Amino acid sequence: MYQAHFGLGEMPFGITPDTSFFFTSPHSQQALNTLLVAARSGEGFIKITGEVGTGKTLLCRKFMATLGPGFVTAYIPNPYLEPRTLMLALADELELPLQRDVDQHQLLKSLTLRLMDLAREGKQVVMCLDEAQAIPLESLEALRLLTNLETEKRKLLQIVLFGQPELNQHLQANSIRQLAQRITFHYHLGPLSRDDLEYYLAHRLRVAGYAGSRLFSRSAIGRLFKASGGIPRLVNIMANKSLMLCFGEGKQQVTRRHVDMAAVDTVPSRSGLRWAWLMAGVSLLIAACGLTWALTK
Repeated sequence: MYQAHFGLGEMPFGITPDTSFFFTSPHSQQALNTLLVAARSGEGFIKITGEVGTGKTLLCRKFMATLGPGFVTAYIPNPYLEPRTLMLALADELELPLQRDVDQHQLLKSLTLRLMDLAREGKQVVMCLDEAQAIPLESLEALRLLTNLETEKRKLLQIVLFGQPELNQHLQANSIRQLAQRITFHYHLGPLSRDDLEYYLAHRLRVAGYAGSRLFSRSAIGRLFKASGGIPRLVNIMANKSLMLCFGEGKQQVTRRHVDMAAVDTVPSRSGLRWAWLMAGVSLLIAACGLTWALTK
């Protein structure tokens, strides 16, 4: 909608995990370094936690893209699966052909042979499970048993758990205490700081093709930080709405007022002015749509 108005080649604040927009803040860079060191050292279990919207999925994809040709990755985006289904998902990711009615014994045997074949080829297999706080305990235990497979040098399978902080409580269950003891590398992904957020905005705008002067005023950035708490997903949502509102007014710089309206439309407010601000925001959004229609006539 507003790309041409601001000289952008693409939308800068989408919420899909596009690795070209990966921002190396201190938190995300340390988390990525932790993952790379752990993977290259051949550890069995690695854990990354973070609140909703802190960029765990984007980090996961950046990690997999950075590993290089010596690694084979298996990505499971929804691990809320019983053990057999989870094993079948791993087999599918490893391009392992199986008969439809394969029994549990043959499934595990086939997976073991596939992992051994990849090890002989000099490949390390890394299985990344997103939303890991949702994995059933019995499925976690099945994964632990699978990581028992090893050569004299290293594990045949490494597993990286990406999850919300609830994952930590999940792993305290007595039935999987052996797994918890095997997590030798872990990192908690925190929110952006105020300074990081300013660089974050500039980075994403630059990747999207912006070449102009300051697009978000300092007061707008301060308000955006306060409203989002530095959570990247909320930053993206509010920054996108702020640009839309700014475009609707025909302006070239996002102000605090634009962010105020975007924040009210995004984050529940205790203020009695919420409705008035929201209606003002809706009006500007309608104006933005009208301006876009006029420009495309």
